[in-house]
Amino acid sequence: MKRLISVFALVGLAACGADNSDPAPQPVESPSPEVTPTPSPTPSVASNGARSVAEETDDFLFEYSYPAEAGVIPELATLLDLWLAQRREELARDSAEARREARSNGFPYNKHSYTAEWKIVAELPDWLSLSADVATYTGGAHGNYWVQGLVWDKKNEDAFDAKQFFTSPAALYEAVEERFCDGLDRERSKRREIPVEEFPDDPFAECPDIDELEVLVGSSNRRTFNRLTLYAGPYVAGPYVEGAYEVNVNVDAAVLETIKPEYREAFSARN
Repeated sequence: MKRLISVFALVGLAACGADNSDPAPQPVESPSPEVTPTPSPTPSVASNGARSVAEETDDFLFEYSYPAEAGVIPELATLLDLWLAQRREELARDSAEARREARSNGFPYNKHSYTAEWKIVAELPDWLSLSADVATYTGGAHGNYWVQGLVWDKKNEDAFDAKQFFTSPAALYEAVEERFCDGLDRERSKRREIPVEEFPDDPFAECPDIDELEVLVGSSNRRTFNRLTLYAGPYVAGPYVEGAYEVNVNVDAAVLETIKPEYREAFSARN
């Protein structure tokens, strides 16, 4: 466990937009994070390392899972388990408080929920790229959802956000902006059934900035990362009713120039 401290200090795993961020797990003094006194979930851990947790109480619904490829890496499984415990603790605390407030104000209580399903984006000899489909509901008109990415460095036993592969998010965006925005506008035109030229009066006409996007790194050859997925969640590139947008962009020479030297061998261009 060479770099467990750096794993627990993981930063930058932001979802699409500051309001939807899933905070990275924080260090704890004891191996078992403190949880609320509500009943604990019964985990299902497969022999291959995959884990799935499902719990429903009068206050909340909680579901969390990750695949075998992550579970067989002890340090990564520790990180994801810590994340699980902290998200459940927050959900139990916040939902109990919301129920008390609803009762005191004479309002009906709508059960809160949190679900997260980690999936493999790409597995390379030295890297594991994952994404989590996260959805929450806190009693409003509708819930919210987003995608969250994580890259695991197998050699150094470290986790970080994919944007840290690049010299800066701005440099990456400059390399992919035209292709990303063109692809986004094509998809927005389909969903809105109007040509791009009629977007100017639309409140969601602009192309989102890199800080509003989640970046996932993928691979078509299982040797190097050669594809990027730029994800814009609800309210980022369009109204809630339009849903999320995903635009795939191949790694090319312009993208390669933005990669930090120490990560250059992990990437290749895709024609």
